[in-house]
Amino acid sequence: MPAGPYAVLVVEDEAILRLHAIDVVEEAGFSAIEAKNADEAIAILESRSDITLLLTDVNMPGSMDGLKLAHAVRNRWPPVKIVVVSGHRLVDQSELPPDSRFFGKPFQAEKMIAELRAMIGN
Repeated sequence: MPAGPYAVLVVEDEAILRLHAIDVVEEAGFSAIEAKNADEAIAILESRSDITLLLTDVNMPGSMDGLKLAHAVRNRWPPVKIVVVSGHRLVDQSELPPDSRFFGKPFQAEKMIAELRAMIGN
């Protein structure tokens, strides 16, 4: 499967978990761009037009958490698909922006890969 134009922005403050998420994204056949927090993620989104999907953790330091980031991305970049993950709490669908997905951590790589491919249309 070609990585092609499909870039996934991975936002995770814990390095080991970020590397794991990047591995999953790349195994799904997409290119991964990494950010440590929402502020970095917004800066990347403002500078690039090729981000297809946002994969963000909920609990992060900085000006906003992953849920606020997800809503900000939905408002500013409506075509970007959104996956929110957390190992600390369950997120109800009503807390997510429309057409977003939630996965609890640790997530199963195979399920995440299938979901990423389905969301991006591969």
